[in-house]
Amino acid sequence: MKTLKLTLSTLLVAIVFSCQETTSEEKVVSEPVTEIQNDIEKVEPPHWWIGFKNQNLQLLVKHPNIGKATPKMSYQGVSIIKVHKADSPNYLFLDLEISETAKAGQFNIKFQHEDGSELIQTYELKSREKPAEDYVGFDSSDAIYLITPDRFANANPQNDSVEGLLQQGIDRTDNYARHGGDIQGITKYLDYIEDLGFTAVWPSPVLINDMPNGSYHGYAMTDFYRVDPRFGTLDDYRNLADDLRSRNMKLIMDQVANHCGLEHWWMKDLPFKDWVNYQDLYEENIDNWDWKVTKTSNHRRTTNQDPYASQIDHREMSDGWFVSSMPDLNQRNPFMANYIIQNSIWWVETLGLGGIRQDTYPYPDKTFMSQWAGAIMTEYPNFSIVGEEWSYNPLLIGYWQEGHENKDQYDSNLKSTMDFAMQKHIVDALNEEESWDKGLVKMYEGLANDFAYTSPKDIMAFLDNHDKSRVFTEFNGDVANTKMALSYLLMLPRIPQIYYGTEILMDDFDNPGDHGLIRTDFPGGWEGDTINAFTGEGLSDAQKEMKSFLKKILNYRKTSEAIHNGKTMHFAPQDGVYVLARFIENETIVHVINKNETPIEIDLNYYEEIGLKGKTLKNVITGNTMVWDESLKLNKKGSVILTTKL
Repeated sequence: MKTLKLTLSTLLVAIVFSCQETTSEEKVVSEPVTEIQNDIEKVEPPHWWIGFKNQNLQLLVKHPNIGKATPKMSYQGVSIIKVHKADSPNYLFLDLEISETAKAGQFNIKFQHEDGSELIQTYELKSREKPAEDYVGFDSSDAIYLITPDRFANANPQNDSVEGLLQQGIDRTDNYARHGGDIQGITKYLDYIEDLGFTAVWPSPVLINDMPNGSYHGYAMTDFYRVDPRFGTLDDYRNLADDLRSRNMKLIMDQVANHCGLEHWWMKDLPFKDWVNYQDLYEENIDNWDWKVTKTSNHRRTTNQDPYASQIDHREMSDGWFVSSMPDLNQRNPFMANYIIQNSIWWVETLGLGGIRQDTYPYPDKTFMSQWAGAIMTEYPNFSIVGEEWSYNPLLIGYWQEGHENKDQYDSNLKSTMDFAMQKHIVDALNEEESWDKGLVKMYEGLANDFAYTSPKDIMAFLDNHDKSRVFTEFNGDVANTKMALSYLLMLPRIPQIYYGTEILMDDFDNPGDHGLIRTDFPGGWEGDTINAFTGEGLSDAQKEMKSFLKKILNYRKTSEAIHNGKTMHFAPQDGVYVLARFIENETIVHVINKNETPIEIDLNYYEEIGLKGKTLKNVITGNTMVWDESLKLNKKGSVILTTKL
């Protein structure tokens, strides 16, 4: 597998550098940098590091008529291998080779024009802050707290509105306007998140979305190297990462390789004729293009696997614009491909990330996505990436996971994918009346599908997120069902993700599924809120009890080797009761789901395979102990969690 990853990660470089010019072996003397010079409008990545396995770096240079200039530089261990002109005269792409002898430092790149004029850009190579092996990603020992930053907490009202951006101000009465939450708001309440028992935080994107409307969600990026100033600064982002790391917690970055925002700076001057997909429709119909571009996407993601898919269907899925305000990036353009890969690595290194969540994973070119993931995992062998595949079909979920034996020989290099199928199984199982083929059997058979997965415990499972209706709404306000669903989720051989506010029964009853309502403000995150979920002030008894319930399970889960790495055994549901066990050498934990509204007694002899006869177990929620003997009485609907750890 490592050989495959290395091959994939270097494939793009081979494409770009296929016409490399040979360089002499003579010693290069570095020219000292006496002062920082920034004559060029834009150079990306804005800086880089020494010590990567891949010694090639490609710089995007943007400046009026820069295509007519000749770049030169002199720095020990770094050389310009090739210069590429773009279709637009305002771009150059420079292929640099950074050898093992290169040292951290600054050097000037000079851009000389035929008339003798010269522009100078100072570029910096940095030392890496820690070894590649120390970038440890999320895994089944983690519990992830997903946050929509604009709706979590407003710690810095001074950045609510930033002059010069297309969307101004905040309006908390409008579900689709900006509400003012920011990065500092997440950092401010890390004590709360840690105390609940979470070990990782996944904020939806905080890079700039300079869009005229709907800019709050973060998925229409207009600069891939700039934090949205309404969320804060790069320093704020780094402070969040550092604070999490100091707590032995991880920051997961939400990235988007499929599309950008329509107002991205390059849309006004695209470097190549094929920089974005269906670029001809955009450029030729600039005044009346909306419906044409939108029509290009059919969202039929199964064309990635379908052996009978027509070429037109596949093209409309992979190349079509996600929505009319999000241009689809063409990863088959090798310069775009390198740009996306380098951007991801830049953020891993800049923030010391503990993982990446890749949005709309099946929509980009799938060959590129394998190369993208392979390039990252080659540099960071202990890292983690999860891809969003919104499918309820386990066959599709399994297809995208690294090592799956696909008939088309495709290997994604993707460690984790998202378990939408399990989410649906859990919701259906608890909402339906019990029968031989409905109810808890849906949950049971959903987990039985793990035979199809290469590594089930590396799949990310969830009950709700920023795109799906709140789980409390899915259960029509049934607290017991919500508890059973959450406790089951946290017992599974999976990486669990929980959406902010689930712990206090946040809902979207007024308009189920409405994105703006799903992403409701977290109470207490704004000055003057009458309810404060951080302190518990104003919460109902049911909300307080739910928070306590979830906190106890999460904090137990933190140190439970049986849940992190143990074997799994479950028993087909009987009489509205479903039993699942996780066990490892010195720990067994049993999860019992009971859908009966009236008391029921279950025969524990049926579950003798678990090996608990005569042992004392503790109830994780109540703290009470019991001896596993002949029977167990369940007095009410709900879940019971029993452990041998006393």
